[in-house]
Amino acid sequence: MRNRLVLAAIGLCVALGVLINRPLVLAQSASVAIGSGGAVATVDARATQIGVDILKAGGNAIDAAVAAAATLGVVEPFSAGIGGGGFMVIYRKTDDQVITIDGREQAPASTSVEMFNDPATGELLPFSPNRISSGLAVGVPGTLLTWTEALNRYGTVSLAQALAPAIALAEEGFSVDATFASQIQENQARFAAFSSTRDLYLPAGAPPAVGSISKNPDLAKTYRLVAQNPNVFYRGEIGEAIVQTVQHPPTVENPPFAVLPGNMTMADLDDYDLHVRTPVAIDYRGYQLYGMGLPSSGSITGGQALKLLEGFDLASLDRPQALNKLIEAERIAFADRAAFLGDPEFVDAPIAGLLSREYADLRRTEVGDRAMAGGRDAKATAGNPLPFQSDPSPSLTGIAAAQISDHEGLSTTHLTVADRLGNVVSYTLTIEATGGSGIVVPGYGFILNNELTDFDPTRPHPNAPEPQKRPRSSMAPTIAFAPDGTVIAFGSPGGSTIITTVLGIATHLIEFKLPIDQAIAAPRISQRNGGVTQVDSGFEATELGQALSALGHVLEPVPEIGAATGVVIRPDRTMTAAAEPSRRGGGAAMTVRS
Repeated sequence: MRNRLVLAAIGLCVALGVLINRPLVLAQSASVAIGSGGAVATVDARATQIGVDILKAGGNAIDAAVAAAATLGVVEPFSAGIGGGGFMVIYRKTDDQVITIDGREQAPASTSVEMFNDPATGELLPFSPNRISSGLAVGVPGTLLTWTEALNRYGTVSLAQALAPAIALAEEGFSVDATFASQIQENQARFAAFSSTRDLYLPAGAPPAVGSISKNPDLAKTYRLVAQNPNVFYRGEIGEAIVQTVQHPPTVENPPFAVLPGNMTMADLDDYDLHVRTPVAIDYRGYQLYGMGLPSSGSITGGQALKLLEGFDLASLDRPQALNKLIEAERIAFADRAAFLGDPEFVDAPIAGLLSREYADLRRTEVGDRAMAGGRDAKATAGNPLPFQSDPSPSLTGIAAAQISDHEGLSTTHLTVADRLGNVVSYTLTIEATGGSGIVVPGYGFILNNELTDFDPTRPHPNAPEPQKRPRSSMAPTIAFAPDGTVIAFGSPGGSTIITTVLGIATHLIEFKLPIDQAIAAPRISQRNGGVTQVDSGFEATELGQALSALGHVLEPVPEIGAATGVVIRPDRTMTAAAEPSRRGGGAAMTVRS
């Protein structure tokens, strides 16, 4: 009770400080910080600061994670928010338990494989802007229930207390940074098609200037309403506004592209359930790694790649050959991901087979000393893990899933938190594409997701659209336990590149013995069973990149891959928080120095 009272006071102080023109004072922000009383890392200094303030007031990691996530909904609204979903992994120190919460968006009852077909021609609509910026793309959001369930089960503060700092920030406003402005600019054509989005994010018809003040009183109103009664989102006025927006998108008089309405109903919102699922557990070289199960494929696919790599002594190989093994393991794991993984309520995925040592031994024979032959056309085929199941899954026998173009959004956000008691949260949340559907719910200030575009619109396919199904995700919030008792939490945004980013961080930590900040900052390599392997940070021009090219790998440079954060708790209780030094404008890591 004492913690609840203290935190209530802190929430009120922050809110009142802003409202009387004393804006939130940010501590010096950096991409790495060391302390012992708690740690927070996010992509934004304001969210990180609010998380740290909660910890300093006596709150736990769950309280701080929800408060930071709500703040990101204000200052990072094009990556995540209350109109989306996500996956939260929690470690509770007192009972040494890992809990995973599935708040993934869910398809309405009207969903079908043909949902994205042009009603005039019957052909599949262009992905952008027609599929992503439509009512059809919007899934039932799960973020709010994730927050309420996490706080009710594992937190120490109320939802109202956790949301108070974000409410104050939304009302008083915050300084627009370069990332916020550039994300609006990149989506200006889409945002301009919807009157509610245009009015909020395109003042005077243009993106806001860097350094100007952005306010969102409608989002503050939404947070207040759900803080009083979360049911208002699923059964009350906010739910009615969501349904109205989906069924009748608020387009301008002459939108620049056709915007198709969706068929979401209040019954779809009311039918949404949050799932607390069994975590995926991977034992790798004495480390225990825990992450989300399906409908997230992140930990399963990453875990399968680790099982393949376990048969090689990567530390003794020269670095080009070690990375060659990593790239080819990713290629194989992604081939199996496409063929077998989907929502567990609909698909009997052969997870035990995919993660078995025997299946890894079989597939590992396909990993050579050079890139798979074929150059830009190289592509692995799915294997057959069914014989390695103790209970084979007959529903998948004979399915050869089509290789669908990867349209999973590269946005999303990830935050990591640890508290003084040793509790840890690794939380990835999203509205899918940068800017989601592009549709702000009029009068309520939040963008709706376009998560249903993560489905593969073909049958038979384990990720085909179906009523009340959750699209397969790549999110991979991870908590790992080292042999010496060190606890490491990390994750990243980035669509399907999330899997390779998290796998790369794990490899740098475990195999190459890099500290968490260097593992996050290192150049990224992403092979997702395509002919090219994407890299960032100018890696293709380095000596190591050129050595991989000499092994037959086709490296494709991209501006950046992911925007990771991480936290480490050592046996002596010292903590490190780490964020990106430069990707997505650089993140913010802070600790409580006790």
